Amino acid sequence: MHLALATGNLLNRLESARSRIDHSLTQQRRFVSDASHELFTPIAGLRTLLEEARLHPDETELDELLDDALEGVGRLQTIVTDLLVLAKVGANTPDSFVNVDLAEMVRAAVSRHGKGVPVRLRLVPGVRANVVDVEITRLFTNLLDNAQRHARHAVLVEVRRKGRYGELAVADDGDGIAAADRERIFERFTRLDTARCRSRGGTGLGLTIARDIATAHRGTIDVEDSAMGGARFVLRLPLADHQASEHL
Repeated sequence: MHLALATGNLLNRLESARSRIDHSLTQQRRFVSDASHELFTPIAGLRTLLEEARLHPDETELDELLDDALEGVGRLQTIVTDLLVLAKVGANTPDSFVNVDLAEMVRAAVSRHGKGVPVRLRLVPGVRANVVDVEITRLFTNLLDNAQRHARHAVLVEVRRKGRYGELAVADDGDGIAAADRERIFERFTRLDTARCRSRGGTGLGLTIARDIATAHRGTIDVEDSAMGGARFVLRLPLADHQASEHL
């Protein structure tokens, strides 16, 4: 009887492990397919551009050709950079984490950010978390880029303490995101509408990178309605002082 139960349990665990592996392989194949498609689009555009210039050299404006080619190369570089970031998220050692004041990080990142829709800050100082600085800055920058892309007139960034967590929220006054799409937007290469198209939007990886970074930091990131009328992305990270007390 005991042998039969042990054998049954072993078979169940093996079946469960096989299901997880099959699911992982399916996800990997889908990701490779999606990434290949995203890379193929600018490559095909570059090839067409150069072939037309070769066929009709007398009708080709060199400056215009170079501008279009550089735009395509820049698009490829952005996609590859985001793919590399995704591959590295979660691979940090404990020594990579530093104690950061989220309000100070936000101020520094906003000051370095390019021009766009005006950004208002509502920051509570002293909200500290143990993070990989470059990754959390990248997460925030992705949220800020996304908000400015969809905002009409303003973006609001907030940092506050809530229980055992620090909250960093980025809100805009754009069209918002339907409840049915609020999980799908974190999937790789997801674009909901023409505002997120390849010509105007990002790579479709920014929010995926943001959630992967949040997860790697034992945090969460969600989207909700903004009081400004658009979308509000909320990052929650364990506070450094609570993490320290847990290890005492």
